[in-house]
Amino acid sequence: MYLSLSKAAVLSAALLIGTAYAETEVAASTEVAAVVSEAADAVETMEMAVDAAPVSTEAEAVAEAEAAPAEAAPVADSGDTAWIIVATALVLLMTLPGLALFYAGMVRRKNVLGTLMHSFGAAAAASIAWVVLGYSLAFGEGSGAMGAFIGDFKHILLANIDINALSGTIPVSLFVLFQMTFAIITVAILSGSFAERVKFSSFMLFSALWVLVVYSPITHWVWQANGWLFKAGALDFAGGTVVHINAGVAGLVAAYILGKRIGYGKESMAPHNLVLTLIGGALLWVGWFGFNAGSALTAGSRASMAMLVTHIAAAVAACSWMACEWATRGKSSLLGGVSGAIAGLVVITPAAGFVDPTGALIMGAIGGAVCFVAVMYCKKLLRVDDSLDAFGLHAVGGIVGALLTAVFVTKAVTGTDPLPVMQQLWIQTEGILATIAYSAVMTAVLVLAIDKTIGLRLSQDDEREGMDLSQHGEKVE
Repeated sequence: MYLSLSKAAVLSAALLIGTAYAETEVAASTEVAAVVSEAADAVETMEMAVDAAPVSTEAEAVAEAEAAPAEAAPVADSGDTAWIIVATALVLLMTLPGLALFYAGMVRRKNVLGTLMHSFGAAAAASIAWVVLGYSLAFGEGSGAMGAFIGDFKHILLANIDINALSGTIPVSLFVLFQMTFAIITVAILSGSFAERVKFSSFMLFSALWVLVVYSPITHWVWQANGWLFKAGALDFAGGTVVHINAGVAGLVAAYILGKRIGYGKESMAPHNLVLTLIGGALLWVGWFGFNAGSALTAGSRASMAMLVTHIAAAVAACSWMACEWATRGKSSLLGGVSGAIAGLVVITPAAGFVDPTGALIMGAIGGAVCFVAVMYCKKLLRVDDSLDAFGLHAVGGIVGALLTAVFVTKAVTGTDPLPVMQQLWIQTEGILATIAYSAVMTAVLVLAIDKTIGLRLSQDDEREGMDLSQHGEKVE
């Protein structure tokens, strides 16, 4: 070893030095000997230290790497999980009984039960379709280039989902159920466009197929990480395009194909019980907190802000609608006030996790006024019997909300710098147009296919008798 040789050299030098000076000066010799001894001790200490030092080998390096603590695996957060459980129940409350009562109060007495059954039936049919295939098509990763447009079949019947699997900080099973309630209410909303004139059995088939063919693909585009609109940067926090534009457009197309109700424009079709409509509208308002704030998927500050702006937009839009009524008719109606609140809730939906209270105030005011015009005047221009104004409230409100999201998105809420307004507006417009086109075409195909095979429209006799008796053998006394 090279340290031993060094030690020998030092000792040899010391002996030579000692001999040279031995005869001339004893004191100096003694001093030199001390130096030599210290040098030798130092060398020996160094050698011992080197010999004792551990030798690092590749095997030891691997062992150390394996022994290092692994990155902490994600765990379920009990607070987030508890909140999304509540939010899921609130979104289901929006349909049952919220939307069911909201719609039922606006139809004629002979169709009350049939209208209630549309929401109830949608909850059942959409749930089954979602479990069997819808969730997999919507949130499956997809394969290859098609992954940008549709999911895969990995989760048919919710297969390959472990009970402990997580989506963020909540169980995947809870995420599946939360998203299921969105599919349910989307179908229920569009049923309002063709209320009072469809067969219940055919509606159930339509509901299940529509979730698979129309709703799930659009959901994949917007909310799945591989979706093309998601990658493009489209902003849709809780369903402006996925739910409201989609449902409103589909309802309008179905209403056009099925035709107007018998007596439309000639007979009185005034709402039979606005008390039900108010109760239903109020339940929708409360349930919408789960819809928007729940879409944060956490119980944090963003969910809190989403809840705040949701309430603000609803309140301002209700006042905006009633002000428009007062200006044009001299009176503000209960139906108008409730419709205005719903319009505000729709408008803020795509923006709920992106805007601050000021943005919500402005969006609510604009949304209430624009939806009022759409319901009161545009429907006449379109010459369509959109029975319960699904298009005017939901499609128009969703379009307004999606566009205004690009204007009012703020870093104070999102935590990141937003894109330039015009760039974001183009992305939003792209999403709106794609949703309108796909929803319109595929809904038309489904409606025509069902109507030409088993029939979707009621017979004239059944329609005159009313859905309650002709479809369910019951009536409200």
